[in-house]
Parts: sequence; C-alpha cells; structure tokens
Amino acid sequence: MTTESNNSVQFTPDRLAKAQEIIARYPEGKQKSALLPLLHLLQEQEGWTSTEGMDYIARMLNIQPIEVYEVATFYTMYHIKPVGKHVIEYCRTGPCCLMGGEEVYAHLKQRLGIDTGQTTVDGRFTLKEVECLAACGMGPVFQIREKYYMNLTNERVDEIIDELSK
Repeated sequence: MTTESNNSVQFTPDRLAKAQEIIARYPEGKQKSALLPLLHLLQEQEGWTSTEGMDYIARMLNIQPIEVYEVATFYTMYHIKPVGKHVIEYCRTGPCCLMGGEEVYAHLKQRLGIDTGQTTVDGRFTLKEVECLAACGMGPVFQIREKYYMNLTNERVDEIIDELSK
C-alpha cells in the first residue's frame, strides 16, 4: 500500500488490478462479496489490516467502513494490528489443553519472552490465541501461515523456533 498525502491508503498498481479483477467476479450490486479476498490482498501487501486500509476497501466496495471492521475483527485470520514475521496461532480449546497444550504454550511463551497478543522485540514472532484449528486428535497444535505443527512437545517447539529464527 502507499499512503497519499491525506493519509488514505491505496493498493499498488499491481494489487489494484488484482482487486478490480476480484470485484468484477461478482454481479452488479453484490460487490460486497469481494470483501474477504480484498482483506487478504490488503494483508498480503501490508502484513496486517490497518483502519486506513479497511477504509480504503470500504470506499472501493461502496460500503460503510463498519461493515469492513465487523468482518476483519470477527475472523482471527486478519491481523488488526502490526504483527511479526511469523504469526503463531495456537489452539486453546479443550482437546489441545487435555493433550498437554497448556504446558507447551507456557513453554512457547517463555521461550519467546512474550505473552498472547505480543510480538518479540526483534519483530520475528507474534503469538495469537485462536479457537479450534480442526486437528483435535493431533494436539497440541499451532499454525503459522498455512502450515500446521501438530503433536507439539517443548522440544519440538524449540526446534521450530530455532528453524524460523535462522
């Protein structure tokens, strides 16, 4: 995104072309259906979904900004504040906790020196608590982007953090 002098945000030319292609997929009057993919496009470009970016998308779709905010804040896949390079989304529901998740997540937090919702000082990792990741039989589990890490142990967490820290 680039910032204009009035602090509004806009897609780069390539992203704008992609956004227009996405919007064109939907019938006249149904452009709001493009909201989720446009939020993804914004986040891919910026790393998160800023209020200015959400306002820009609202203008593109000719909808109220609150309609964008409602969606972006409902889904945990959208980051509404800046995040680290690796966002670790960990499941805190019952099955993962019963399989040792609380101990593993305590170790993860201690290892990174941060708590849920925080980012490491070097900007490398952000911890995010999420609801079920649909891998209940393989918990504890966390997700980084599209990759799931399952059957986690403290040792496996250390290996993953070491690998991603390179």
